[in-house]
Amino acid sequence: MARINDNYLKLKAGYLFPEIGRRVASFNQANPEGAQRLIRCGIGDVTEALPPACREAMHRAVDELGDRATFKGYGPEQGYAFLRDAIAKHDYTDRGVDVGADEIFVSDGSKCDTGNILDIFGPGNRIAITDPVYPVYVDTNVMIGNTGGADDSGAYAGLLYMPCTPENGFVPAIPTERADLIYLCYPNNPTGATATFSQLRDWVAYARSNDAIILYDAAYDAYIVEEGVPRSIFEIEGARECAIEFRSFSKTAGFTGVRCAYTVVPRNLKGRTADGTEQLIHPLWARRQTTKFNGVSYIVQKGAEAVFSPSGQSQVAALVEHYLGNAKLLREACQQRGLAVYGGINAPYIWVACPSGLGSWEFFDRMLQEINVVITPGAGFGAAGEGYFRISAFNSRDNAKEVCRRIVEELRL
Repeated sequence: MARINDNYLKLKAGYLFPEIGRRVASFNQANPEGAQRLIRCGIGDVTEALPPACREAMHRAVDELGDRATFKGYGPEQGYAFLRDAIAKHDYTDRGVDVGADEIFVSDGSKCDTGNILDIFGPGNRIAITDPVYPVYVDTNVMIGNTGGADDSGAYAGLLYMPCTPENGFVPAIPTERADLIYLCYPNNPTGATATFSQLRDWVAYARSNDAIILYDAAYDAYIVEEGVPRSIFEIEGARECAIEFRSFSKTAGFTGVRCAYTVVPRNLKGRTADGTEQLIHPLWARRQTTKFNGVSYIVQKGAEAVFSPSGQSQVAALVEHYLGNAKLLREACQQRGLAVYGGINAPYIWVACPSGLGSWEFFDRMLQEINVVITPGAGFGAAGEGYFRISAFNSRDNAKEVCRRIVEELRL
């Protein structure tokens, strides 16, 4: 009989969002009338149409594939040069950040990349995780064998959990012990918090002094509207020696179903082999991608390139403005009810403290049953998320306004 990977048996019963789906399906079956007015503000999936510039570019790409003279088969695993050049120019060099096109790897999602990056790091690394946290960071480390079992709170042995609370602005304190891989996500999912330049400088200094690598998830950088908030870890001096950055077109250009993202691996970033020899990370990630990945489709990459055109930039900015407008409304509605509210300014997520005495899943069920709105329970993001819930601003304006009305007029607190 084939031997399975026993690490999968350590995983909790269900990934957060399938569990939400199960509860919602059960509610819909038992409450046909409530199902008709259900509004989903749980999973962070976009709702608005793809920008016209992207659609037009993808149509042209389809036509190219319909002509033998311009047909494309397998593309370069690292991504077409036209897209990597556009990313490097717009997202980095035009902003004074030192990132070259040869350091950019185009992929089908930053969720995939933040898990797949573990393929090139061996056993024995100490993993530092923020708490609350995007569940993928934890679960992929469980799958690969970097943890022990979970306790009653869901915390896994072997991980270094770094609490994020209102007191520290949801940016964790620098650990007093050593870590080898550090997951940071800013603007943050789920809390909507941002990190300052000073805080990121401290993290870069910690990583460099401990020969650690920061895995920096910047999937929501387009939502930063306040001045003085860093968009990239590579804005910090020394970060090229200790960081890998993940970005995505999903929440900026509506590519959640189209699938396109990219990872930046500095060409001189190093790790160590088992015998202590220094080893460049860039060629290892390149080897991993060329072995396990055939690249993102030509059609999708042409659509992504169009994001950086003048019309694409204007259209993407309008999308971001729309979702941030929803976030503002939702934030204000929760504040009107006297709830403690965080995020929703430089991010499309609002992080809200549950009313006194209510747990995250308990309040999830109340929102579902009373006002037929789906949220995300904070406990699903880790032990420190208990007592909070996340509202996603990804929705139509009419739906966002209706959710606000129900929170203010129908929800019993």
